[in-house]
Amino acid sequence: MVQLLFLAGSLLSGLLLAIGPAPHPEWHREPTLTRQESVRPPADSFAARADVQRFIRTMAAEHGLPVNDLNRWFGEIDTREDIIRLISRPAEKTLSWGEYREIFLDQPRIDNGAAFWARHRDTLQRAEAVYGVPPRVVVAILGVETRYGKVTGRHGVLEALATLAFDYPPRADFFRRELEAFLLLAREENIDPLTPRGSYAGAMGLAQFMPSSYRAYAVDFDDDGQRDIWGNPVDAIGSIANYLHEHRWRRGAPVTAPVEVVGEGFRQHLSRGLNPPTVDVARLRQDGARPERPVDGDQEAFLLEMITAGGAEYWLGFYNFYVITRYNRSPLYAMAVHQLGEAIDDHVR
Repeated sequence: MVQLLFLAGSLLSGLLLAIGPAPHPEWHREPTLTRQESVRPPADSFAARADVQRFIRTMAAEHGLPVNDLNRWFGEIDTREDIIRLISRPAEKTLSWGEYREIFLDQPRIDNGAAFWARHRDTLQRAEAVYGVPPRVVVAILGVETRYGKVTGRHGVLEALATLAFDYPPRADFFRRELEAFLLLAREENIDPLTPRGSYAGAMGLAQFMPSSYRAYAVDFDDDGQRDIWGNPVDAIGSIANYLHEHRWRRGAPVTAPVEVVGEGFRQHLSRGLNPPTVDVARLRQDGARPERPVDGDQEAFLLEMITAGGAEYWLGFYNFYVITRYNRSPLYAMAVHQLGEAIDDHVR
């Protein structure tokens, strides 16, 4: 997820339980082609397409990537129709909050989250000290995204991004930028672009960062000289905390609170999007959205309606709730992270 864009990326991580973490040490290598002669891709290859060739020339001219390497890499991939199908029908759009919660707040995920917390307690405490993000939030994101590294994705990242960049017009510009970022990341981290695997949208590693987020927010939290969110949980923990910190996580501030609603006046405040909160709690309380626990009336929040089999639940979303939606732009995702984190925290205690 994150300049994570897709509402369904984390859902698939929760559903695909049999996929193991991708190997990573062998990804690192010296540049592949050093000779100067031109390498022409076969006429019927993905690399030979006119739009791909324009992209290749741009990457060479603007970033100095070798045309020979680019031709070879793009010559070894093809359009993936299954990826187009997956992104065209994101599963999360059909789910209620009750259904979503059942997927992500299962007991094995809570138990494994507590075990992960115990194994990495010192790192999580250090991340909180440095970035202000509590362990429960970091652990919950890892649990929702990849089940603590067990489900990191099965699609070749280069092939997924290229498919979406050149054959998915609704978001082609976005994915072309992510494809560019991935190739630059591969050079910076000395990674073979053909080897990494991730989600169908190109999200990578334990933290499921998109390439642009990897370049901007991943950190070398164990000081070993490499930012590795594929196989290094220390770097993944630090990178998630840094991502939230850079999106202005407020240390010690609340995330959400349940409310009881009365009358109909509260409906004018129901959140229609994912913008920062702007209405103070005193006004929400006045219009019939009454917090079920003490909340500062000057605190700004938005009002969320979450549908379950038993009816609607209503919640206040504070600024930190909004920050979690910067990782994955979904209120269902942010609520799952919050509630999973609380459940794991209770288990640890």
